[in-house]
Amino acid sequence: MALQLDQHPEMKDMENFYEKISESGLIPRKISALYHILNDVLGTEKVSKKIQETGLQELIHSEKVEDRILALHRIVFDSEESEEMSKESNIKLILSRIEEKIADILARKTVEYRIERETLDKLERKQKQYMEEIKMQILKSTAGPENAYTFKKYALLEKLESKKLTRSAMELFRPQRLEDIEGQDKAIKSLVSKIASPFPQHIIIYGPPGVGKTTAARLALEYAKKMKHTPFAEDAKFVEVDGTTLRWDPREITNPLLGSVHDPIYQGSKKDLAEVGIPEPKPGLVTEAHGGVLFIDEIGELDIMLQNKLLKVLEDKRVEFESAYYDPDNPAVPLYVKKLFHEGAPADFILIGATTRQPHEINGALRSRCAEVYFEPLTAQHIQDIVKKAAERLSVKLDEEVAEIISQYTVEGRKAINLLSDAYSMALYEQGNQKHICITKQHIFEVVQMSRLTPVAACKASNMPEIGKVFGLGVNGFLGSVLELECVVFQAAEKGRGSLRLNDTAGAMTKDSFFNGASLVRRMTGELLSDYDVHVNVIGGGNIDGPSAGAAIVTAIISAIQNRKIRQDTAVTGEISLRGRIKPVGGINEKIYGAKQAGMKKVIIPRDNVKDVHRQWDDMEIIPVETIEEVLQIMFVSVV
Repeated sequence: MALQLDQHPEMKDMENFYEKISESGLIPRKISALYHILNDVLGTEKVSKKIQETGLQELIHSEKVEDRILALHRIVFDSEESEEMSKESNIKLILSRIEEKIADILARKTVEYRIERETLDKLERKQKQYMEEIKMQILKSTAGPENAYTFKKYALLEKLESKKLTRSAMELFRPQRLEDIEGQDKAIKSLVSKIASPFPQHIIIYGPPGVGKTTAARLALEYAKKMKHTPFAEDAKFVEVDGTTLRWDPREITNPLLGSVHDPIYQGSKKDLAEVGIPEPKPGLVTEAHGGVLFIDEIGELDIMLQNKLLKVLEDKRVEFESAYYDPDNPAVPLYVKKLFHEGAPADFILIGATTRQPHEINGALRSRCAEVYFEPLTAQHIQDIVKKAAERLSVKLDEEVAEIISQYTVEGRKAINLLSDAYSMALYEQGNQKHICITKQHIFEVVQMSRLTPVAACKASNMPEIGKVFGLGVNGFLGSVLELECVVFQAAEKGRGSLRLNDTAGAMTKDSFFNGASLVRRMTGELLSDYDVHVNVIGGGNIDGPSAGAAIVTAIISAIQNRKIRQDTAVTGEISLRGRIKPVGGINEKIYGAKQAGMKKVIIPRDNVKDVHRQWDDMEIIPVETIEEVLQIMFVSVV
């Protein structure tokens, strides 16, 4: 139904104007154009919705121009503006304002479209970049660090692993049971009793090289793991390290023994930690040995600062970590990193240290926390037994003298095995039949010559007594040796102007013993040594030191002055006092061992050292004495 002008009071003042317009065809076309533009600008859907909401359907479809202008007016303007515009009587002004309003809407829509377009473009570019990053992360996480080159290197390592030559001689001949270790029955008993206990002790093992210290420690743990009353589990580890390879770094950058912190900037922790600046603690060998045994070979060579830090770990049974980069409030810190920084790493283990040094050379604080076990030097018989057992494992035949010859050139079980292995290789090269190898003494001599070896203990003992020659005893490390001292005495060219001379290489303590002995000679013999030129020589030279040669020096001087013969199958050791007392000395067992190696039948020792002799020497007589007179009574044979 067409809307009449009288139904619209606001348009009555325009009645005449509308009549004029309707006569012309320009205005209807302009209105139609404005409707089309409005549909394009606002959108047909939005225009239709507004027409429905305002009830302008009839006006829109009216044949009267005035109705369509009124509808267009109400669509373009809001209710207040439309009310204000309805008072306007100038139709041109109304259409002009409608056009301006539509132009404003069009300009705003144009700007909004341009901004929206630019925004969409940027969003699209950002989305593409983000998608590329996501793809790269997925590729990295799935592919990992591997590529064609790394796979090739890995395959090469696998190929190398597949190639095996054979076990080394030490692996083949290494004792598999505690009973197989030669010459250390008492030491092994002491070691095992300290390990296989409900309360195992830290231990330091003293002894010369090549006597089975490391093997005994490893087998002792295996024995202890079988005992129900010990705290060791079946999977308890035996972690072995050489003290000579461990060094303390004052910067604390690395510490393989105790552990260290890898800072993200300088050392580089794991990549995912380094990227967010989180330090990573790296537990050391003490944590790896937790619940088992940490064996440090040559513990005497361990850096003193590292020894002190190790003592702290032994007390706390835990290793602490510190880092200036650690932030406990950082939510990105993994739980294991927090636990290591807050609680430390567990390090409850039994320490077994082995050393070839003397006890006084080891850190006193470390010694006070450890029980001490002493391994004995191997005798010639022990070396021979080791060689014979090794020959059985090799399934080879030995000439009768082979084991004895090897025992003359070494006192180390490891070295004896190496000599036998070299001789085996020599015999195999010559005979070419692995099933029937026979090692002869000629093979051993060839190996000895090629290795430039000399006998370790030539037999020095003799049944022929001599004047002015006596055997003393010395010790170097854990090996004793026999010292040959000789003395010659001449009447001084001028009475009272004689001289005393001892090797220039002798140490201060040995020279003191020499002068003490000279004073004692005067008291015992009544002779003034100033009337004689006395020369005492240590055959073979060497930088000897210590007071233990005192008794031997006095014996040699008195023998030379009085022309009394000295037994050559007896060795003597002991410090001499000015009153002629024989004082105790150190290394008594090692010295007796050296005398045994040199073929001595008797050894004279200070009586105070008797308690230190911890083994029986059935084939050698040990004679304790208290005075120099007792020594001379044993040593002198007769007066010429």
